[in-house]
Amino acid sequence: MSLLELRNISKEFGAIHALNDVSFTLDAGEVVGLMGDNGAGKSTLVKIISGIYTPTSGQVLLDGQPVNIHSPGEARRIGIETVYQDLALADNLTASENIFLGRELRRKVGPFRLLDHAAMKARAVELFEELKSETRAGDYVRQMSGGQRQAVAIARTRLAAAKIILMDEPTAAISVRQVAEVLNLIHRLREAGIAVMLISHRMPDVFETCSRVIVMRRGSKVADKAIADSSPDEVTALITGAKEAA
Repeated sequence: MSLLELRNISKEFGAIHALNDVSFTLDAGEVVGLMGDNGAGKSTLVKIISGIYTPTSGQVLLDGQPVNIHSPGEARRIGIETVYQDLALADNLTASENIFLGRELRRKVGPFRLLDHAAMKARAVELFEELKSETRAGDYVRQMSGGQRQAVAIARTRLAAAKIILMDEPTAAISVRQVAEVLNLIHRLREAGIAVMLISHRMPDVFETCSRVIVMRRGSKVADKAIADSSPDEVTALITGAKEAA
């Protein structure tokens, strides 16, 4: 039984067919790449899984059970987290404050409940150690590299023990060294048994970290192949339409 299964998902916006009968599965501890040109349907698909959109037709199953995800909050409650390209971090807060933003820990002092900064920092340190990241819990986000910012965003998903993490272009616009750090974080998630969907335009990242690649074109799935059975040239041909399907 797959952790996540999409069955015949379609999405229409009036006369626009953004997704056409898309099906695929995602297993625990699996990293799957989602690739396609702009307008291929990747973002719409991710927004359906993360609860921003509801499908026009089709079914989403989690652990074999049908689920109706009506909001990002509901997606988080059932174990689906999304790390968007802009990361949604507050530059004026520390790493630990960003991780717990909106989920702050508090301690009771007399009749008051105060923020427990020490507990939040200690938990943030544990999360970074689990991810084998050198990011420091007390550093301000504005001082961080792109790779460290990704570590903060990923650590935030671990608070609720996510089963599935959707990562939107995590290595866009960062240095080669920082790319390596982010890819190592993805490996740590896989080792922890977490399923990762990597949405990326970077072919080397997909072929280094993923076991499968799903290719979208014009709202349809045109390939779902094991990385070992494909090549960057084939995926490029599928994205551009030089090859119809695989």
